[in-house]
Amino acid sequence: MHRNRPLIGITAYEVPASFSHWRDVASTMVPAGYAHAVAAAGGMPVVIPPFDGTSELLDRLDGLVLSGGSDIDPELYGQERRPETVGIVRRRDDSELELLHAALGRGTPVLAICRGMQLLNVACGGTLVQHLAESPGVVHKGPPGTFATHDVSVGGGTRLHGLVGDAVEVHSCHHQGIDRPGDGVVVTAHASDGVVEGIELDGERFAVGVLWHPEEHAELGGPLFRGLVEATQPAAAV
Repeated sequence: MHRNRPLIGITAYEVPASFSHWRDVASTMVPAGYAHAVAAAGGMPVVIPPFDGTSELLDRLDGLVLSGGSDIDPELYGQERRPETVGIVRRRDDSELELLHAALGRGTPVLAICRGMQLLNVACGGTLVQHLAESPGVVHKGPPGTFATHDVSVGGGTRLHGLVGDAVEVHSCHHQGIDRPGDGVVVTAHASDGVVEGIELDGERFAVGVLWHPEEHAELGGPLFRGLVEATQPAAAV
């Protein structure tokens, strides 16, 4: 079927939610900022729930956004779970890893955000820091349920640099980060406290990860989502 706008899948949370008189209903959902950002960049957003067989969707999708969310099961990167690692939804981990591996294998453009960036690293054989140090020098942590804002420095000659430039002020909310980069993973950005804030895969594929939340700021996040949508076009320089 012909369509003018690329179809961009957005992975979703599986969480209890409340609607009208209903409480704690098992629900598939994702913050609206993701869909708004994809649409503003020229894509058609489609929400993807966790399920077995997600890789079959790649026949229909032009691009993929791995959204944020809960901690990834440390078993997937060879570590024992620390007390600070919470909210694991293994069903989601397995579903998104299947989808991500299929996307990377086919060269489908991928934008990986926060948890999504961590999952991209894990998919490539990398490891995570399960709980980043809490100290006055740590800039990326705000009170629970809020975004911190801070600057990120971006390395020159990277795909990320071509999208956002030398530095960008970001919205950030995470307590985990990259430990050992996976195979083919290039570190592209850091916060002032040394935390890795950006990665991408080497080669010509569009596979970009950021630890911040570009969907929370339309102006600053726009270049990343536009880059993803443009990478789906046949003539795109990828």
